[in-house]
Amino acid sequence: MQRALAGSERAFHDLVVRYQRPVFTVILRMVRDPLLAEDLAQESFIKAFRALSTFDPERKLSSWLFKIAHNTTLDHLRRRNLETVPLEPGGDQDSDRQSSWQDTDALSPERSAEMSDLAEAIEGALGQLRPEYREVVTLRYQEGLAYQEIAEILDLPMGTVKTHIHRARRQLADILTAGGWSPEAVAAQA
Repeated sequence: MQRALAGSERAFHDLVVRYQRPVFTVILRMVRDPLLAEDLAQESFIKAFRALSTFDPERKLSSWLFKIAHNTTLDHLRRRNLETVPLEPGGDQDSDRQSSWQDTDALSPERSAEMSDLAEAIEGALGQLRPEYREVVTLRYQEGLAYQEIAEILDLPMGTVKTHIHRARRQLADILTAGGWSPEAVAAQA
């Protein structure tokens, strides 16, 4: 980051390569459209490059980038007033996401089918959450961010982040249970 701050385009390119997948994933969870997520991720990195001088070295680079991506996506959603929650799961996007959740190690066909079913159920359940709940769950459990980092990225009080995560987990459990997944079955698959 120090080299990028000094004006090295190559150093910034290396940062993009390192963070492009996590930034894309966070945006994809918000907009649920891979092509749009790619465009917004690119726009986020352009904004980050132009705003390099505003980076505070006391903060984590990933948090700064996620904040820019979050704001870029929200700006787009406000301009377009797009619906971010599908009414029902389905389509090529879901099968692509489902396959990315599957274990690539050799699994028995039965185990593979169970894992696939659980991934599909979780993805469907995530799609039913409110966008703000889906976003905090993605940042916490997929990106592994601490509550404080999530609060900074989303510009929310810590208590709100904790409440969103708690409510999202409860809703996910209710949705999965209603779909026939007991907590024990989900834990056994993990």
